[in-house]
Amino acid sequence: MAGERQNHPLQTTALINEAYIRLIGWKNVRWQNRAHFFAVAAQLMRKILVDIARARRRTKRGGGAPETTLDEGCVFRQERTRDLLAVDEALTRLAEVDSRKSRIVELRFFGGLTEEEVAAVLQISDRTVRREWNLAKAWLHSEISGNSGTEA
Repeated sequence: MAGERQNHPLQTTALINEAYIRLIGWKNVRWQNRAHFFAVAAQLMRKILVDIARARRRTKRGGGAPETTLDEGCVFRQERTRDLLAVDEALTRLAEVDSRKSRIVELRFFGGLTEEEVAAVLQISDRTVRREWNLAKAWLHSEISGNSGTEA
């Protein structure tokens, strides 16, 4: 959400609220630890944002937009919608190559965690998170810009 314009109608609290509403609907979930919770929450926020972007793209092309529990005024700029979908697709490819880097990106980009928080969640060093975060960003940039490589 940090990259959106200041008066963007989708507030961070709305995204968190939507994720919370979906999480409380899950019955018999036993959170194994803090890492488990943050990983699931980040994946859920990613899914919510990508679903909104896909619905926006469908609506733009004349398709029927699915109902959403988020505020009806939640509209992404067209460029951000494309960017978010490209990030999601590239992140899916990254997960196939290096799942830990993919989780780091998910926790940082979609979960909004700091490097230190990601390190605590994944039980790795801050330095490892920083190094893999930088490598993952470079790999994703390459994938999104069309200069794809095979190594993460």
